[in-house]
Amino acid sequence: MRVLLTEDHPSLGDSIRNALTKAGFTVDWARCAADAEDFRCMRPYDLCLLDLGLPDADGLDLLERWRRGENTTPVLVLTARGGLNDKVAGLDAGADDYLVKPFAMEELLARCRALLRRPADRSPNRITLGLLDIDPLCHEVSLNGLPLGLGRRETQLLCALAVRAGRVVTRDRLEAAMYSGDEAVGPNALEVTASRLRNALANAQAGFLVVAVRGVGYMLKEDMS
Repeated sequence: MRVLLTEDHPSLGDSIRNALTKAGFTVDWARCAADAEDFRCMRPYDLCLLDLGLPDADGLDLLERWRRGENTTPVLVLTARGGLNDKVAGLDAGADDYLVKPFAMEELLARCRALLRRPADRSPNRITLGLLDIDPLCHEVSLNGLPLGLGRRETQLLCALAVRAGRVVTRDRLEAAMYSGDEAVGPNALEVTASRLRNALANAQAGFLVVAVRGVGYMLKEDMS
């Protein structure tokens, strides 16, 4: 799942990004409102984390603009403004949750998971394909009730393919689901991850194949052999 983090404080932003990445999320980090707008125009997000004290705009104004544009992506406000009136203003502006700084990363991650479990979330909470059980939110994959033991990238790729099982998913869409905007992605990174995932599914006899469609992308299909 992809998260847009808008935070101008370097060390805090880095800590949040690292925590989210370790939890299995793909993170795009915007340091100002203008960057956040640019990111949002380039791709959809499952969740936005929004600081209010941005250098080029007030986060509340940015949030209100998003809501006026009928953007329904869940927004978790992160701010030092902890007064009751501040919280009411944030929620009235369209925030789905409000977390006052300083906060524990464990609470931040828990609130992210709670927002992503809400029915408005565009991604399914769980995906079941044969004996495979995939939880995109917790980034867990099990086969016949036992953990499959995939790496983070392989899990991200499987989640992106599983929600469109039986259909070709383009390379651009897969890379957008797996890598943040500021990551340097090697020309063969996707092929390497797809190969590892293909071998892991084959070795576990999972019953599904990762099929390359030349010049387009990849597809997850049932193994009929």
